[in-house]
Amino acid sequence: MALRYLHVMVRVLDLEASMAFYALLGLQEVRRHENPQGRFTLVYLAPLGQEDAALELTWNWDGDAGLPSDSRHFGHLAYGVDDIYATCAHLAAHGVTINRPPRDGRMAFVRSPDNISIELLQNGAAKRPAEPWASMGNTGHW
Repeated sequence: MALRYLHVMVRVLDLEASMAFYALLGLQEVRRHENPQGRFTLVYLAPLGQEDAALELTWNWDGDAGLPSDSRHFGHLAYGVDDIYATCAHLAAHGVTINRPPRDGRMAFVRSPDNISIELLQNGAAKRPAEPWASMGNTGHW
């Protein structure tokens, strides 16, 4: 039996805020499905050239009061980045809290507007520890 990865789905409370957040990570909308009968929208986002690695955002038009506040039941999404420091600086400049800074030059965690934990990993070898990241403490939980 052969398996093929299709996508990961996360529920979102504010579709536009979530799309803006994931755009900061470099994900782009690759397709969308509106379902008026079911009163929901599905938006598929993926890195450029990697449409087969999609993230599905599910937005229920009438709200989704059942989302846990910490979203830890999900675990996390993980993305490889070419420059962990530049990525974190870009996110921070746009108001994203770096919950676990890349002190080791390899790994960081941030949270989406829906509190989904996002792991960022340096592609290839870890970068040399550098400030301000090396001495920065954690913020909240990740």
